[in-house]
Amino acid sequence: MGEVQIEAAYGQDPASGAWLCPLRLRWGLSPRQEMSPELEDRLCYTATRAGSFEAAAELAAKWDSPVDGATIHRHVQQVGGRAERLQEARVARALDHRTRPEVVAEAARHLGGRVFSLLIELDGWMVRERAAQWGLKPPEIKAERVLWHEMKSAAIFRLEDRVVKDGGRRLLVEKFTVAWRGGVEEFGRRLQAEALRRGLCQARRVYVVADGAVWIWNLVADRLSGSVELVDFYHASQHVWAVAHALYGEEPQAAAWAVPLLHQLKHGEAGRLVGELGRALGELSQDSAARAVVEGERAYFERHLGRLDYAGAAQAGCPLGSGAVESLCGQLQDRFKRTGQFWSWPGETQLLALELARRNLDWDQLWSTTW
Repeated sequence: MGEVQIEAAYGQDPASGAWLCPLRLRWGLSPRQEMSPELEDRLCYTATRAGSFEAAAELAAKWDSPVDGATIHRHVQQVGGRAERLQEARVARALDHRTRPEVVAEAARHLGGRVFSLLIELDGWMVRERAAQWGLKPPEIKAERVLWHEMKSAAIFRLEDRVVKDGGRRLLVEKFTVAWRGGVEEFGRRLQAEALRRGLCQARRVYVVADGAVWIWNLVADRLSGSVELVDFYHASQHVWAVAHALYGEEPQAAAWAVPLLHQLKHGEAGRLVGELGRALGELSQDSAARAVVEGERAYFERHLGRLDYAGAAQAGCPLGSGAVESLCGQLQDRFKRTGQFWSWPGETQLLALELARRNLDWDQLWSTTW
């Protein structure tokens, strides 16, 4: 640590005619680069783990590399842009029919003949961004300063990679992440590409667990057809309780009605739940306030009837809830949704690309030269 002065030759290459410094080339430095790749690596990595660029700068100062948050932000933008371009290239390579066999073969070699089932959990959360009128003054003027957009997210892991700690808590040995703030189509491309890298073609069975969002199941039909689909049991139970409270309010009868049905639902009797909803609907008058709720929830369960085989999923070892992606969404929000954080599209995308590179073990690809 500390300041080091190095004398290095600089001159014109007689073969190419280019002016260069051989030592900078050996170290992987571009002509005007002022920071070493090693320090840039450390600072960008710290930026993904700290809560803000200012916090990353404070951490860097503790290991004797004083640098301000603005400098870290600038390098995150540069390296994050490179990470996003590499991610786009990986997606294109995985989905192009000419290069997809290479990606599938690489996954097979990495897995080494393992027998496993692949589980994909999906969800979304809202991220806060600066609108076009963000800086409009004075603040008393009504304007569109803030926008909210959904960050679509997915957790991919192998069921056999779950372990149980001494205290009984489950832990995932390896989990991979997909996240995208843009449209469903692009998110679907990225999800399919990452799943191919992680064993989609080698898995004996693929499970998809999510809530009842229409965009999710349309995406699954488009990109993950043939998988076993399951509505998260907690979300399904919320719909059962919605009917119970519509019929009985907060009275004890609500629990007396809902609890047995939830037990039946969990043990493979989804058809009986749909039948009970039909029976309840038949007992309600046309002008009943509860009728619209019951009709809507019956339609919900009829629409997802093929995604309610909780007994079969449990027997196969598949979790009935989407806890892995719920945890992932919470972790991402802890970095991207803190008090006072308002993102621009480039800033958000570039930091997210670094976050995904770290989580998906692609970090070292960001630096072609190590010294």
